[in-house]
Amino acid sequence: MCGLLFLSIRGGVTVSTMNLSRAYFSQNQKLNHVAINPQFSLMYSATHQSNFKEQYRFLDEKEASTVFTGMQDKTFELNDSLLNTQRPDIYLIIAESFSSQIMPSLGGEDIAIRLDSIANEGVLFTNFYANSFRTDRAIPAILSGFPSQPNTSIMKYVEKAEHLPSLPKTLKANGYDVSYYYGGDINFTNMLAYLVSQGFEHIVKDKDFTVSERKSKWGAHDDVLFGRVFDELKQYSGTTPQFRVIQTSSSHEPFEVPYKKKLKVKYPDQENRANAFAYADSCIGDFVDKLKASGKWNNSLVIITPDHYGAYPKSLDNVLERHRIPLVLAGGALQKTGVKISTVGCQTDIVATVLSALGISSDDFKYSKNIFSHTSPHFAFFTEPEYMGIVKDSAYIVYNLDASRIDGKSGDNTDILEKQAKAYLQTVYNDLEDL
Repeated sequence: MCGLLFLSIRGGVTVSTMNLSRAYFSQNQKLNHVAINPQFSLMYSATHQSNFKEQYRFLDEKEASTVFTGMQDKTFELNDSLLNTQRPDIYLIIAESFSSQIMPSLGGEDIAIRLDSIANEGVLFTNFYANSFRTDRAIPAILSGFPSQPNTSIMKYVEKAEHLPSLPKTLKANGYDVSYYYGGDINFTNMLAYLVSQGFEHIVKDKDFTVSERKSKWGAHDDVLFGRVFDELKQYSGTTPQFRVIQTSSSHEPFEVPYKKKLKVKYPDQENRANAFAYADSCIGDFVDKLKASGKWNNSLVIITPDHYGAYPKSLDNVLERHRIPLVLAGGALQKTGVKISTVGCQTDIVATVLSALGISSDDFKYSKNIFSHTSPHFAFFTEPEYMGIVKDSAYIVYNLDASRIDGKSGDNTDILEKQAKAYLQTVYNDLEDL
C-alpha cells in the first residue's frame, strides 16, 4: 500500500514526475491556473523560490546593460533571398543529441549520412552551437530565443515561461496552423505547460500511441513518430500554412533501437550509441523522402537542429567542440541550395533568422539575432552547469563558473569576450527574475 501511495504521489511510472504541466489543457491560461490543486501549487511555489538577480553578479548593472546592448541586433532586417515563397509550410525537426561529430561535412564520422546528404542539398551552417546541455533548456532557446541557464531551467518555472515570446505564437498570429509531435512523455520538466502557453493546441505525445507502438524507454521510436506526422499531413485539409515541430527521442540513452547497421566508428566501444544515431538519421531521411514524393516539398522549409550538445562520442573533453552542432535548412521553398554558411550562430538565433525570411518582425526576441543580417554582432553563447562560453569568428572563451576563471581561449581581445559573456549571463538572470 505504501508503494502504491508513493507511486501516485510521484505521478506514475513514466520518466516524468508529478508537476504543474499535467494540469494544463487550454489556451486560456486562467483555466489552466484554476485546474491546479491549490495545495500542490503552494508547495510548488515554496520550493521554487530563487532570487535570480542575486546570482551571477559580475559587473555593475549599468555597465552590464551597456555591454549587452552592443550585443543585440540593431534593427530588423528582412532577408528576401532565402525563400522563394512568402508562407511555406515549416517543419522544425529537433534531433535528440545530434552533433557535428557524426556528420562528415563537419569533420565528423560517417554516421548521420542522410542528414549530411540533406545538408549538401540545402543550406548547412558550419559554425553553429548548442545553447545548452539539456532538452528542457534547449526547447525555450530554440522556440523562444531565450538563452539556457547553467543552474536552472525556465521551463520549470511555469509562471515565467508563460510570458516568453515564441516562434509558434508569432507564426500562429500570422496565420499558421501549429502542432507539436513527440514520441515521449510530454510532461517531463513541465514541457506540456510550456508548449500550451506558446500556442500549441495539437500536441501528440506518448499516450497518443498504442501500447504496442511504445517500445522505447521514452515512448514511441522515431520511425513511428515520423509515420504519425506524415499520416496527419496526408489527412490535413486546411488551406493555412503549417508549422510542425517534431522532437525525436531514439538517439537518447539507453540507445536501444529497432535497427542494426554495421558502422566503422572511431570508438568501437560506443558502436551501440552510434547505431542509435544512424537509426534516428535514417528516420529523418525517410521523412524527407516522403515529403519529396508527396508533392509538398516545393512549398516546404525543413529546419533540422539538435536539442542540445552532442552525446556522441560519449565524453568529449573539449567544451567548445562538445557544443558545436549542425543547423540544416532544406526544402523546395529555398532559393539557394548547396550552400554552406560559416557565420557564427547558436540556437537562440533560429527564431529571428526564420522570421526575417518570412518578413515578420522579431523585435520581441531580444536575445535572437538574424544570422543573415549584415549588421548583426554575430556570436554564439552557451552554458552548462560548470561553464559558459562565447564564440566569435576569430576568438572564443570558455569560462569556468565554479572557479571564476577562463579555462579555454583563443584569438585576440579575449578580455572583451569575457566581459561580454558576463554581461550576457547577468542580463539573462535579470530577465529571469522579472518575467
